[in-house]
Amino acid sequence: MSKTVRPYGEWPSPVTSEAVASAGISIGQIGVDGSDIYWVERRPADAGRCVLVRRTTDGPIDDVTDAPWNVRTRAHEYGGGDFLAHDEVVYFSQDDDQRLYRLEQGGPPVAITPPGPCRYADATYDAARGRIVCVREDHTGAGEPETRLVSIDAGGSGEPILFPCEHDFVSSPRVSPCGGRLAWLTWDHPNMPWDGTTLWVADLDADGRPAGTRRVAGGDDESVFQPEWSPSGDLYFVSDRTGWWNLYRHRAGADEHLLNMDAEFGRPQWVFGMSTYAVVSDMDIVCSYTRDGRWTLLRLDVDSRERHEMRVPYTQIAGLRAGDGFVVFRGASPSQADSLVVLDLATAASQVVRASRDDAPAPGMVSAPEAIRFPTEGGKEAHAYFYAPANADYEAPEDEAPPLIVIIHGGPTSATTDTYSPSVQYWTTRGYAVLDVNYGGSTGYGREYRERLRDAWGIVDVDDCVNGARHMADIGRADGDRFIIRGGSAGGYSTLAALTFRDVFRVGCSRYGISDLAALAHDTHKFEARYLDRLIGPYPEAEDIYAERSPIHSADRLSCPVIFLQGLDDKVVPPNQAERMVDILRDKGIPVAYVAFEGEGHGFHRAENIAAALDAEQYFYARVLEFEPADDLAPTPIDSLRD
Repeated sequence: MSKTVRPYGEWPSPVTSEAVASAGISIGQIGVDGSDIYWVERRPADAGRCVLVRRTTDGPIDDVTDAPWNVRTRAHEYGGGDFLAHDEVVYFSQDDDQRLYRLEQGGPPVAITPPGPCRYADATYDAARGRIVCVREDHTGAGEPETRLVSIDAGGSGEPILFPCEHDFVSSPRVSPCGGRLAWLTWDHPNMPWDGTTLWVADLDADGRPAGTRRVAGGDDESVFQPEWSPSGDLYFVSDRTGWWNLYRHRAGADEHLLNMDAEFGRPQWVFGMSTYAVVSDMDIVCSYTRDGRWTLLRLDVDSRERHEMRVPYTQIAGLRAGDGFVVFRGASPSQADSLVVLDLATAASQVVRASRDDAPAPGMVSAPEAIRFPTEGGKEAHAYFYAPANADYEAPEDEAPPLIVIIHGGPTSATTDTYSPSVQYWTTRGYAVLDVNYGGSTGYGREYRERLRDAWGIVDVDDCVNGARHMADIGRADGDRFIIRGGSAGGYSTLAALTFRDVFRVGCSRYGISDLAALAHDTHKFEARYLDRLIGPYPEAEDIYAERSPIHSADRLSCPVIFLQGLDDKVVPPNQAERMVDILRDKGIPVAYVAFEGEGHGFHRAENIAAALDAEQYFYARVLEFEPADDLAPTPIDSLRD
């Protein structure tokens, strides 16, 4: 059957904004209690509520928490480590009051922490003392919140007991199986956890308090990730001391480098409770690593160092945990969206327990990612995934090249992946090409690549996105006169910087992006309060550089249309960052649209808002680039657009 010829950008698509927003869930933290598996689901169709779900040994899947319970901690604002399951009892953080609750089967949740301005995360169970040890972030009083480890009676009796801490941040408390030792991570301003963390171990005295604290690994220039104990008391951790996040074992006072590879066994610790490996036994670890953006699952005999690749149909693996005879993780691939997967350790057979989406892509409607390297500044290479337009029913005229949407991921210390994304396919099925860039500063390519952005945010990322777009035009895969750039949060900053300081893109979209770096340094939360020291320079000493790289201070150089999408409850990048930029563009007479969403924070979680944001963005591009979209889109008000 022949295809209908229509210009790029005007193809009818079965991937609607409503389908992108409503048909799926996002799978968060994973936990294991014996043979039972627990996980958090964020459900856009339920106003973004986070629900704790369980699959029991015999297979049924049930919601553990009913409405209106919302399992979410806001520690560090980004959360993670929302719950703990132990002996069929669940302990979780409730979103609206941030207290910890105990939930036994058949009973109602019961608060075990007092009311007040405290947030709890990343809990571990101390079976020897019947207590929980977790992170507490105390927002009492003015100034930065205080972050400490705290001991909480599992039944809720007595007051929480604070452990001493002289550091700005603490995470990953882990009590040894015998109950005699405690391991944890700390770091201090201006470091982020991927810059430098320290792994500590202390003995626990008769009262369960740390004593004899000693440093095991890490420091200002070494990032340590995910400490875990073996059943016999060996301590495992991931460190990037070689330039790559590799796996180590600490015992008898010495560190053993278990896998010396130019690969990453760690991730940037944006949230609590992250896991890339699981201790199965004293001899056996299942771990995951990434090389050139593709994750692999590995089984390791820690004494013989014998390793076996566990072949699974996934290129992205996260949240790895071990249970009784199995491991469980989030797996995804270019043809399969994020899923909760169980792998039997005896048979190596894997099973999808829960898929984030129930709708299968229509045949011929999926654009497969192509991993590319392209030349960039200083004779270096950068990485990206390219998606060509793909639609089983439509094709463009032979002499036409597609418009290219360059996507800049957030973070900026993060990475994009090659996994199936309905929001990418929303564009490719309509005739847009997409370049999803892992610019210098992204994770997954070693510490040197990650540190390319040091003192160079707004330069290296922008250069890489510009060079990636030009590369695709040079090889005939994109129309160099129809470049579009979009990004959210830190990616929104890079978007605005590219539009302001380069004359390459025709139109852009900033999703809750940063326009004033100095304002961000003044007006953000504790976790990221000194993040810019590494990316720009210390403030106020580098105040001139902050102003020089802030789009809002050079808006006179911005001459192309921009749409701003913003949550009005955003505490990470407040709405005034977008609104000031919108006002400047309006005064200049440059086409601009501002779409604000009540009840949304840093990112959009409600299905209706996710859909509305996508449609507004498509409408804006179509008006600016003079497309005739096939969708019946509600008009988005655009200031200063001449018909």
